[in-house]
Amino acid sequence: MNLLPKSSKEFGSVDYWEKFFQQRGKKAFEWYGTYLQLCGVLHKYIKPREKVLVIGCGNSELSEQLYDVGYRDIVNIDISEVVIKQMRERNASRRPQMSFLKMDMTQMEFPDASFQVVLDKGTLDAVLTDEEEKTLQQVDRMLAEVGRVLQVGGRYLCVSLAQAHILKKAVGHFSREGWMVRVHEVANSQDRVLEAEPQFSLPVFAFIMTKFRPVPGSALQIFELCTQEQGKPVRLESAERLAEAVRERQQYAWLCSQLRRKAGLGSVSLDLCDGDTGEPRYTLHVVDSPTVKPSRDNHFAIFIIPQGRETEWLFGMEEGRKQLAASAGFRRLITVALHRGQQYEGMDTIQAELSARVMELAPAGMPAQQQVPFLSVGGDIGVRTVQHQDCSPMSGDYVIEDVQGDDKRFFRRLIFLSNRNVVQSEARLLKDVSHRAQKKRKKDRKKQRPADTPEDLPAAPGQSIDKSYLCCEHHKAMIAGLALLRNPELLLETPLALLVVGLGGGSLPLFVHDHFPKSCVDAVEIDPSMLEVATQWFGFSQSDRMKVHIADGLDYISNLAGRGEVRPHYDVIMFDVDSKDPTLGMSCPPPAFVDQPFLQKVKSILTPEGVFILNLVCRDLGLKDAVLARLKAVFPLLYVRRIEDEVNEILFCQLQPEQKLAMPELLEMAQALERTLKKPGRGWDDTYVLSDMLKTVKIV
Repeated sequence: MNLLPKSSKEFGSVDYWEKFFQQRGKKAFEWYGTYLQLCGVLHKYIKPREKVLVIGCGNSELSEQLYDVGYRDIVNIDISEVVIKQMRERNASRRPQMSFLKMDMTQMEFPDASFQVVLDKGTLDAVLTDEEEKTLQQVDRMLAEVGRVLQVGGRYLCVSLAQAHILKKAVGHFSREGWMVRVHEVANSQDRVLEAEPQFSLPVFAFIMTKFRPVPGSALQIFELCTQEQGKPVRLESAERLAEAVRERQQYAWLCSQLRRKAGLGSVSLDLCDGDTGEPRYTLHVVDSPTVKPSRDNHFAIFIIPQGRETEWLFGMEEGRKQLAASAGFRRLITVALHRGQQYEGMDTIQAELSARVMELAPAGMPAQQQVPFLSVGGDIGVRTVQHQDCSPMSGDYVIEDVQGDDKRFFRRLIFLSNRNVVQSEARLLKDVSHRAQKKRKKDRKKQRPADTPEDLPAAPGQSIDKSYLCCEHHKAMIAGLALLRNPELLLETPLALLVVGLGGGSLPLFVHDHFPKSCVDAVEIDPSMLEVATQWFGFSQSDRMKVHIADGLDYISNLAGRGEVRPHYDVIMFDVDSKDPTLGMSCPPPAFVDQPFLQKVKSILTPEGVFILNLVCRDLGLKDAVLARLKAVFPLLYVRRIEDEVNEILFCQLQPEQKLAMPELLEMAQALERTLKKPGRGWDDTYVLSDMLKTVKIV
């Protein structure tokens, strides 16, 4: 028997409700939850001795159950004569003080200020089926009558799904009247509301509108939200922010319901925020592995990503997380990233915080009382110390942070907060600094200080940087590209002119400057804040062989190209510059840097046997093909080197096709350059093999 309406408009029909209750008979219909599910909210906002009016009572047992626990002064009204007759018969002897009246709530017959509470369980939702003028007028009459029959200090308690148009109408009406507006989420309601009807997989809310005495000239408006996790309400600044907060709760409930019903929803991620501050505390990614064969113990697991490692491919990229989930062997794996700026006492505390929330994301079919394992790397939460935080007028908010790597060595990173999972620049700290930091942390643990505090590592100056080590794989590949120059074994004694566009932390130009003693480097950086960051935190310094020019790289190169015969020529030009526009399919370099007219200007300042090296990060395959075609039109010889487990591709561009090298020759030249760089007395990272950087190079 179909007892729910075919369309929401039928909710407002008297004929529908007469037919509904005739079909249903005397069996109670609990719209939006039973008494047990709602009693926490009801007891919080209704006192036993208060006079209560229930509008649109239907044949719900809610009034009866309130009566039975001590709420005796209850009046029930409904527009359906059938249901009022049923309820009178059902309660005449057992609940003699409770009354049931057939009455239209838009034209109530009670005197003004007759009640201290008006209770509405789904009635506003049933009436406000659309936003047509006739419907809105009916709702205005209903809400005006609610306000008329309530005493000052009285409350309109409306149980609702809080759909956008309903929330907007209720909040707007009562806030204009000067009432206090509170929205209270009913605990765990999304698990219980009309489970057979997927379109209602929304949480239930209670609107608590408190009538204040009108104050002439007062514009005070009070908006509050009380979520099921918080005992106390949170004050919000506007009706719009209240609606946004409710919508977030609804989206989360919808997501949970979808994850319970089926696996393989695609990329699903969400933030869990600190209830007091609203700041993100955890970022969760839900990864399903449909190929994993189900067993009793492999339904579900949580993986805590150590602090500072969320930028790694395995944790920071969707493909990496899929690989992690498959290797872990669970049907569903949730990865959890810990946010900088938050303090975490340890794995046990994190597990306690997350246990209840992550269970809402468990897959269908998981046995009740199943223990969910919490996994991590090495069993700890890692170390992250924010050394400095600031805002660049050009690049936005950024942080300098020190993190501990796999080998217990510490690394310094520059992160733009507009793209938190991308390391903008990185450098390794010297071992003695890392060792002192570890000893200090052990000492501090005895004092029971949280791990993520600024005192864990000293605010080390730039001199603590290991300048012989390149952290970024794409930087290593760009340096290996110098092997394309003639006579690489002589490069240390050859005057080299290099132009590097994009400074960041300065690691790339600094490495060239320190390892090629006859080189002269011009570095171009558009953001003056980055020069300060590189100098103060990454050990960068200018010299007579290295100059930084604060300018737009486009303008700088255009000006050089415009000098005609007196323009300088560079043996090597490197582009490692990111785009500030995240909506583009190419994040490095900005598209204007690979426009063909501009590439002609780059060509004009490159020596005939020189090499133009470009870091390309482009997820749009069509756009990437177009970029390669433009480069090929200007630079006939083009090599491509894909960085493993990253989106980066390094392009090596030369002007003379006859310079083309077969793979054995290319590797031999890289080995010759490496032998030269590794001569005794020179600092060199033994894990950096130049020829390995060029093994996978392909010619376009």
